[in-house]
Amino acid sequence: MEQSLKGMKVVDLSQVLAGPYCTMVLGDMGADVVKVEKFPKGDDTRTMGPYINDESYMYMMVNRNKRGICLNLKTEEGLQILYKLIKDADVFIENYRPGVTKKLGIDYDTLKSINPGMIYCSISGYGQTGPYKNKGGFDIMAQGLSGLIDMTGERTGKPVKVGIAIHDIAAAQTAIQSILAAYIHRLKSGNGQYIDVSLVDSGLAWTVWEAAAYFGKGEVPSRNGTAHRVSAPYQGYKTKDGFILIGAANQKLWEKFCLNVVNKPEWIKDERFLTNSIRSLHVDELEIEIENILKENDSTYWLNLLDVHGIPSGPIYSYDQTLSDEHILSRDMILDYEHPVAGAMKTLGFPAKFSETPGQFKSPAPLLGQHNSEVLNQLGFSADEISDLLNKQVINK
Repeated sequence: MEQSLKGMKVVDLSQVLAGPYCTMVLGDMGADVVKVEKFPKGDDTRTMGPYINDESYMYMMVNRNKRGICLNLKTEEGLQILYKLIKDADVFIENYRPGVTKKLGIDYDTLKSINPGMIYCSISGYGQTGPYKNKGGFDIMAQGLSGLIDMTGERTGKPVKVGIAIHDIAAAQTAIQSILAAYIHRLKSGNGQYIDVSLVDSGLAWTVWEAAAYFGKGEVPSRNGTAHRVSAPYQGYKTKDGFILIGAANQKLWEKFCLNVVNKPEWIKDERFLTNSIRSLHVDELEIEIENILKENDSTYWLNLLDVHGIPSGPIYSYDQTLSDEHILSRDMILDYEHPVAGAMKTLGFPAKFSETPGQFKSPAPLLGQHNSEVLNQLGFSADEISDLLNKQVINK
């Protein structure tokens, strides 16, 4: 089955998470991705455990469906190899700190002179412009600057980092959609372009409800635990044996909840709970009232009852429970594959289900420099020339 991005050629100089996640998705959709790792030890993620037969599981998670070479760009020969790769590439992606690509001779202006139609995407912590552009920026710093940490956590507790590297993934998703938009533009016009993606901008762009509250009423988002800022009941509640999530956030669902789940018809006319906006002002009182009833039975009982009456609800899983849930498994969100060194492995599946051009797992993450000879052969290098590059430490073994 042909894939939607078959024929797209991507040269990937990124490492760790945001860039590699972006190019993994492009590879999942059929693009030919050549991952260029720095000489001699490769992507920094290779140093991060856990390890399976000395292969980093972290590295393997976001580098499937790529070919890999290890190239010393501090040598003239290494730089010329990259230039050859660039000549017929559709996309180039990097996540160096701003200014580094210019020093290496791989900045947009330089590569554009080699391939004018190329789409060049830079991912950095703060972007290529602005007073913070030269600062080093990881996901946690972006969470702090965007306000996410300050608005996350319990009301009376300390600010809390979001549980995943959310700005990294937001930047990856921003890069994916931007590259695809630029690719469509190039198909129409023949013109390439430069794309500047930052972790901070990408995550900040997701705070749409919070921005609405601030721009509309001057409200600064506060920590609310699992509670919603403008809807109630819409949060986690304690039961006899744990916690569950309930989302009776509109009037119809609220009334069904009162009548059919907690048997409290008087709440419908209670002045504290008359409308969604009023309930959100009394969210603490509502939480106490609801939990006084939920503590009488266990989570399974309440979740079944909520389902019967069509009220959105769900468990609060630990991650191991998530990865063994029947629905997750039925959606093929866990894939099994064989790695040449690590052996039998599992990875996450494809979140979008295409009817005609689905994502495919074609190859596991490359070993360091695994495709040196293959890629160099395609560029016209002979076996003797490749051996010479190896001896000169332009490529790794």
